[in-house]
Amino acid sequence: MRNPFNYLVRKWKSFYSRSSIQLILSLSFTASAVMGMIFLGLALFFRLSVTSNDQMAENSSRIMAQVNLNMDSYLRRMMSISDTMYYRVIKNADFATDSIDNELALIYENGGNSLISIALFTGDGELLSATPLTALKDGANASDESWFVSAMNRIENLHFSTPHVQNLFDDPDNRYRWVVSLSRYVEITRNGITEGGVLLVDMSFSGIEQICEDVLLSNSDSYLYLIDGNGEIIFHPRQQLIYAGLLDENNLVAAGYADGSHVESFNGNRRQVSVRTVGYTGWKLVGVAYESGITSYYGQLLLFFLFVILFSIFLLVFLNLRMSERISVPIKSLDKAVKALQAGQEDVNFDVSGPYEIEYLGNSIRSLVMTMRKLMDDVVEKEAQKRRSELDVLQSQINPHFLYNTLDSVVWMTESGRTEEAVVMITSLARFFRLSLSGGYSVIPIADELEHAKYYLTIQQMRYKNKFETEITMAPELKELFTIKLIVQPILENAIYHGVSVGDGDGKITVNAFLEENDVIIEIADNGSGMPPETVSRLLDESYEPAPATEGSGIGLKNVHRRIRLAFGDEYGVSIFSEPDVGTTVRIKLPKLYGRDAQGAKRSETNETN
Repeated sequence: MRNPFNYLVRKWKSFYSRSSIQLILSLSFTASAVMGMIFLGLALFFRLSVTSNDQMAENSSRIMAQVNLNMDSYLRRMMSISDTMYYRVIKNADFATDSIDNELALIYENGGNSLISIALFTGDGELLSATPLTALKDGANASDESWFVSAMNRIENLHFSTPHVQNLFDDPDNRYRWVVSLSRYVEITRNGITEGGVLLVDMSFSGIEQICEDVLLSNSDSYLYLIDGNGEIIFHPRQQLIYAGLLDENNLVAAGYADGSHVESFNGNRRQVSVRTVGYTGWKLVGVAYESGITSYYGQLLLFFLFVILFSIFLLVFLNLRMSERISVPIKSLDKAVKALQAGQEDVNFDVSGPYEIEYLGNSIRSLVMTMRKLMDDVVEKEAQKRRSELDVLQSQINPHFLYNTLDSVVWMTESGRTEEAVVMITSLARFFRLSLSGGYSVIPIADELEHAKYYLTIQQMRYKNKFETEITMAPELKELFTIKLIVQPILENAIYHGVSVGDGDGKITVNAFLEENDVIIEIADNGSGMPPETVSRLLDESYEPAPATEGSGIGLKNVHRRIRLAFGDEYGVSIFSEPDVGTTVRIKLPKLYGRDAQGAKRSETNETN
């Protein structure tokens, strides 16, 4: 065994060393593919033969699930009509003085062709209202009907009857309609006294027939039928033959099957039976498929597999020749491009077509060259992006406590009957957050920033029961100027929580915006308790990190100061002047920013996306 094996190895090495890579790849791929196709084809054929019953059951179950869905939708529509009639009409009517005929007719018209009639009866079987048939037949008594008895005995449930001919109402057209009755117990009010009754919705049986008929589960020998919980046939594609005694069906046994797939032998034939229960009714959909319909296809299936294998072998030989060529040619093109780059050529094309690895190698080399050429630009861009990210982070640190406290105040005012004040507060809150969003822009008019501050102060005055007064003024020349948003409100928050709110009353907060030389100044002053110099010196100290506050927006003086300096430079920002028992003044210094200068400020969402 060793000598022949060694001989074959030597012959293969000799052939390998003398052949091109294209020929070696073609032969190797073809031999591997042919063996794989033969093995795979036989494996699939035998596997399909073994699992044909499972596939038939799965297909039947999928189709039955769709039929069940359609049936469920049909029944839900009828249940929706019953619910609408009961909860929106009957519940709201006093039948001693009210008539529901118009509402009944309207609901009937909206029910479509699937609805035959709607009727309301008292617990004694007296007809209160009905449409479109409004009169009972002579001698007809609704209380004797099975659907009436079921509704009165089980008042918590909806009840679906088996198909029957509508024989209760007098039909002027003398038509005999097959219907399925949906009945339920209802409460009827007369002169303020509640009594029991029955609501009847008759649906057309033809709708159920349309859902169930012409359903092909897996092959031409398959069919589907519908039974109730006792096994009585509701629908069968060969129903007339069964009633005539010319055909048998295993419906009584099927009634005891659980949902799922079952194999049974009936009249000498093995059948795959799939069962699915229809919700709300206890009905069962039964799908039947004969196994003989599957085995008859095995011969044809084997021929088909042989044809596919032979065609695949021919196709693979052709494709392998082309694929081996596509492997060798791109390698040569990539080698030529690398040599051109080494020679100093600027515009080198590394776009080569071929296998994934070769394309990836070409893309990697091109990306490396582009990265090297754009390294400095990337560093500058990353630095700018870092500054924008810091600005966005500082601007987004909004504590939800203010919203929670405001909504608690609205709830308290509403419960106390102070609805006008609650409306004012919730309106101010809505406008406050609308201005906070500012359409997604980070640069807004100064007038909008001060209006935002006004609504905030309105809300806080109502929360603190007018414990302080407010005054906001703006110089006319500031109307056309812009600023970054949310710089005044955090300072007002500090003035309230740490200034006027801790006093005995008569507090006052003023906001004054004006021009000083070529800068915009916004001063926020309060007559609160003030602060000692050591506290003032710590407020803007970057190295000092105070403990988290229990109240406030979370932005604070320091973050406002950071945002202004990040946006406009170190010459702008916040200054604090305070004296104990006198008050505090916070001075915001901004550049003059006109509308044409603010047009470059894009929406923050766009910045983050880009």
